[in-house]
Amino acid sequence: LLKCMGGLLTPTAGEVRLNDRPVSGPPPGMAFVFQEYGRSLFPWMRVRENVELPLTQKPLSKARRRELVTDALESVGLTDAAGAYPWQLSGGMQQRVAIARALAYEPDVLLMDEPFAAVDAQTRADLEDLVRGLWRERGITVLFVTHDIDEAVYLGERVLILSASPTVVQEQLKVDLPDERDQLHTRVAPRFAELRTHVYEQIQAAKRGGTDTGPPEKRLT
Repeated sequence: LLKCMGGLLTPTAGEVRLNDRPVSGPPPGMAFVFQEYGRSLFPWMRVRENVELPLTQKPLSKARRRELVTDALESVGLTDAAGAYPWQLSGGMQQRVAIARALAYEPDVLLMDEPFAAVDAQTRADLEDLVRGLWRERGITVLFVTHDIDEAVYLGERVLILSASPTVVQEQLKVDLPDERDQLHTRVAPRFAELRTHVYEQIQAAKRGGTDTGPPEKRLT
């Protein structure tokens, strides 16, 4: 799905449109953060060079590229690691490099394919807060794919629940949690638990090939 949206794969049916225009190749205002961060970074390039690489395809001066790279690294807390090689960094720091590279491109839309699946729990929580903070600061539209229900509810403004194959959007759930969220308080809030339970029920229903709305008094809108 993300490859089709990012113009990397042609849909066998239907059409992908961005800003009311069909997507036939990678759109100029879109960036992609992949799950396997270790394979998306070039080990022979330093962090700064990895972040700058996509900018070489834009008509930018060297000074402007340096400015964008510096700003992106600062945004993800990697200013001091600019001269390091990816293999010298932890998994969480490598994924921050991948996020910085996407930010430096100044995208309008950011696609993220299970970007935190391979990091430990604490690093995952830190990266979740980083992405949500960047979304608020920069106003980027983020489409984030995850199999972690808690992560989907914590990060999202909307959660799109997909059905079993052949896949359709089974439900669009508005996440009506406060904009200000944190790992300690948001995750223990009663509303968070209600939303998480609802998403879980819908996923189980999708496995059975149906939609489980539950009793009327339990339905979430």
